[in-house]
Amino acid sequence: MKRRCFLATLVAGALARPLDIQAQTTAKVHRIAYLGPSQSSGRLMQAFDQGLRELGYVDGTNCIIERRYTDADGNIDHKRLAIQAEELVRFRPDVLVVSITEAALAARNATRTIPIVMANVADPVGNGLVASLARPGGNLTGLSRLGPDLAGKTLALLKEAVPKAANIAVLSNPLDPVHPDLLTNTKQAARTLGVQLKIVEARTPDDLERAFAMMAKDGVAALLVLPDGMFYINRARIADLALRGRWPSMFGSSEMAKAGGLMEYAPSSADNYRRAAIFVDKILKGARPADLPIEQPTKFELIINLKTAKALGFTIPPSLLARADQVIE
Repeated sequence: MKRRCFLATLVAGALARPLDIQAQTTAKVHRIAYLGPSQSSGRLMQAFDQGLRELGYVDGTNCIIERRYTDADGNIDHKRLAIQAEELVRFRPDVLVVSITEAALAARNATRTIPIVMANVADPVGNGLVASLARPGGNLTGLSRLGPDLAGKTLALLKEAVPKAANIAVLSNPLDPVHPDLLTNTKQAARTLGVQLKIVEARTPDDLERAFAMMAKDGVAALLVLPDGMFYINRARIADLALRGRWPSMFGSSEMAKAGGLMEYAPSSADNYRRAAIFVDKILKGARPADLPIEQPTKFELIINLKTAKALGFTIPPSLLARADQVIE
């Protein structure tokens, strides 16, 4: 009797193993596409990949990630963006992840059916990408990187750092679809704070030297840099130009203080990228983008670079320093 049971177990095991192997080989390999600046391929893409791993997705094992990078020579090439978005649509991904507003617009123009997850887009409602934050509709969802009062808060912090500043430059990119609203909010805050603004524009990296020369000519006391994809890609260069001009600088997007800017007040881009993986997971499990509310940042970080302050010969007010979430020394 024992011998018959033993043989039956062996036979059952032998039959089950091919079935197990077949199940493993036929398991779905998810196709994920990514479109964003190459500068995001470092720490931010690592955060996204980490978020996927925490949810059980490993590139090359149970998912394939096809990536395209939007920038060339430090600039965002809109024609290249459109071509790359079409390439990724032909890849037939289960979900397409985009990082900046320009990439989201290109992806939306390329497909109205493939689910799109925004990892770090400025104003998806204002840009017409979604119907509302609560019910996006269409095929886009994800995370926004701007809170409603970011522009006013960054200017207020810069004024607190440089209380005698009466004339402050604002670096803006006219090609950024979010900047008109940001400039309106910044001007409103300037009237409350009693400061004059000098709006200086840069559309491409080649415009940066001219923009900073204009700031020097106008004798501004400090610099506010609005969040923008091209500015992010060229953040180290902008920080260096501000240092050479001896201007205390405030940035409204992350990674800027680490690149040499004096201060930044912004949500964590790395956290947004990591959380984008959660949206990807929900969609791969059957959720519709139209039904997934878009997340806005709730926690903002003030980061101060004391090395830059020392190079400027500038003293950060102790009250502001005490409120910093991170100090780079």
